Amino acid sequence: MGRILRLPRWKKGPTLPASIFSMAYDLQTQIEKASVLLEALPYLQQFRGETFLIKVGGSAMDDRQLVKHLLRDVVFLEIAGINPVLVHGGGKAISAAMAEAGLEASFVGGLRVTTDEAMDIVEQTLSGEINPGLVSDIQAYGGESVGLPGSEVFIGERITGWSEETESEVSLGRVGRVVDIDTTQIEAAISKNVVPVVSPIAKEAGTGLALNVNADLAASALAARLQPAKLVYLSDVLGVMQDPSDESTLIHSIHADQVEGMIDDGTLGGGMIPKLRSSVEALNAGVGKVHLIDGRVSHSLLLEIFTEEGVGTEIVAG
Repeated sequence: MGRILRLPRWKKGPTLPASIFSMAYDLQTQIEKASVLLEALPYLQQFRGETFLIKVGGSAMDDRQLVKHLLRDVVFLEIAGINPVLVHGGGKAISAAMAEAGLEASFVGGLRVTTDEAMDIVEQTLSGEINPGLVSDIQAYGGESVGLPGSEVFIGERITGWSEETESEVSLGRVGRVVDIDTTQIEAAISKNVVPVVSPIAKEAGTGLALNVNADLAASALAARLQPAKLVYLSDVLGVMQDPSDESTLIHSIHADQVEGMIDDGTLGGGMIPKLRSSVEALNAGVGKVHLIDGRVSHSLLLEIFTEEGVGTEIVAG
């Protein structure tokens, strides 16, 4: 009768403390953070010393926490050797201030009809409240910043609007477009590693009166003059979508020569049309690339610029 082979029984050893697993998890988290930094490295190298013009507006400006995330991103860019320039809007704040003053907001073709009385409110809200608030927040995060009323930067002329109701041109009051730009203060700030924050107000040529300028168009005009590596529009939509009601149809990249066709076939509509057309004008003037991203997404600015896939829509030259 053969012998029965018995395998040795493993002795029960000491149980590994939970802290060991916690340390391993923390280490993996740190490794993942390092991977993110390494993914950003080539972009940091490529854009060091370049200028980014960032237009911020939409409902993202109503969320204090999102504004803080954005401005921390701006400080990150400045510390990394990139020169951010901000142009801001403030439409909802203006409408609220007008309502408080007993004035009714009126729009023609997406542009705010601006009487003399309304212009005082527009200028105070944009240059007197929102602008210094953004500057203060940047400084609170350790960045250097200076507020520049747009009336010290932009020269404008009045424009009219088109009424669909009467099928005719109508007066918009103190609403204008940019016809010239004085970049002296902006360039001086950039040379000192200071972030300029500019409001979309222009000084009317001849009269010196303040004019209300669409912030998207003001940013595009300034980008055409500064020719930054990137013009970034932060608003309250993900970007350009094939179906505006379906975020999964986000279009990540558009060539400038596709824009008019997308307008004709209905892919682009509403406020996207002037934004995309001004983007094409900026590209034709020498801007490196235009990005449309959602300011409601935390750190969308860094995610768009420093990751391969990005989170919005980029518009590239031809």
